[in-house]
Amino acid sequence: MRFDWWTLALQVVNFAILAWLLHRFLYRPVLRMVDARRTEIDKRRQDADALAAKAEAELATIAATRDGIAAERSAALQAAAAEAETAAAARRAKAEQDAAALLDAGRKTLAAERTAATAEARELAVDLGIEIAQRLVQEIPAELRAEAWLDRVERHLAGLAPEQRAAALGDLAGAEIGVVTAVPLPAPSEAEWRRRLEPTLGDRVVLRFSADPLLLAGVELHFPAAVLHFSWRDELAALRGEIAGHGDAR
Repeated sequence: MRFDWWTLALQVVNFAILAWLLHRFLYRPVLRMVDARRTEIDKRRQDADALAAKAEAELATIAATRDGIAAERSAALQAAAAEAETAAAARRAKAEQDAAALLDAGRKTLAAERTAATAEARELAVDLGIEIAQRLVQEIPAELRAEAWLDRVERHLAGLAPEQRAAALGDLAGAEIGVVTAVPLPAPSEAEWRRRLEPTLGDRVVLRFSADPLLLAGVELHFPAAVLHFSWRDELAALRGEIAGHGDAR
């Protein structure tokens, strides 16, 4: 078998031309397509990474928002619970205050009613005493209702010093003095009163006798400057005042 160098050379040239044609018209376009495809893939990967980063950021924002909403909800619940507790405490305090005020008002009302009842009972007791005194006085003879007080009046006037008598009773020279008794005095009784009072008051005084049934018993001496009371009416009035004062003090 004989080796043909020309044929080898032509084959080499043909291969070289074929390789050049393939490189120029096939390999290089394919490389450009591959590069373009790679570039597109890289761009899509970058876009996907960007979208993933954006999604992660949005997820983080959503998570933060959710945490904020949860915190706000918890704070709102705590505030509502605190407000409810405050309102409940205020209502309890108001209820306790109202109950205390009602109890205090009840106590005051009860005390006022007790005081009023006690005062009324005292008034009734005094009125009953006055009624009993009136009935007892009616059993005493008329001339004795005033004469029983004559000794007391005489001792009182005799016990006054001259300056005390002048300051309390005024100038009695020629004065008219009213002698008021619970019942009209008989003439002998009037004469007895004049006989016993004129030495103390002076014989220049003029005694005028009159009657006032409201005195119950006793006598009142009406001087120009003062009135001396020696009667059950004044004694009972003083007693009523003492009872009323004792009730007020309580």
